[in-house]
Amino acid sequence: MTLDNWLSHFPRLASVHDQAGLSALDRAQVISVPKGTVVFRIGDHCDNYFLVIEGRIRVQQLAASGREIVLYRVKAGESCVLTTSCLMASNDYPAQGITETDVRAVMIPASSFNKALTQSEGFRAFVLEGYSKRLTDLLTVIEDLAFRRLDCRLAERLITLANDSGQIQATHQELAVELGSAREVVSRQLKEFEKKGWIQLGRGSIRLLDRDQINQLMQCD
Repeated sequence: MTLDNWLSHFPRLASVHDQAGLSALDRAQVISVPKGTVVFRIGDHCDNYFLVIEGRIRVQQLAASGREIVLYRVKAGESCVLTTSCLMASNDYPAQGITETDVRAVMIPASSFNKALTQSEGFRAFVLEGYSKRLTDLLTVIEDLAFRRLDCRLAERLITLANDSGQIQATHQELAVELGSAREVVSRQLKEFEKKGWIQLGRGSIRLLDRDQINQLMQCD
């Protein structure tokens, strides 16, 4: 993929014309990563700034207790806020990134990224704009965990995952990871929904029976 081709996915970068910015873009490499690949682990050193062209990466945190929580996802046309943060602060990764689909991404070496960040106004504006948006998304996750009831967050997740016929392909453990809770807690809440006639539980699947009630619950604070 040529420079012009991958830049079409990031229009703001196409307007970078200074030497430092163009040098960083020229050193970029397009890579393909299969589904299910760990692209960075907790404690890994950050060597590259990356931008997703196609696919999706899930970024999650692992607590000392073994509980996992999904922090956010990096989708096509986006950058990773933790990668940006680690590069700017010279820190190691505090979380893990896994490809949920086959991914094509652009990697810019850390040395070129840091030089362009300080010397290229256009490149810096692009990086900080993406960083700000992703940081806002991350803060929303933290706010939900701290202040929003689990049943409300679970209802929202069910609506998000359901197809047009109300079918959801997800295990209780997968939902627990998404919500930053224990599987047992999520299972109890799902059984409560089932008792009310809102959902039907199956093996590795859930079917929405009363989408209106689930929609109403997801509006709660």
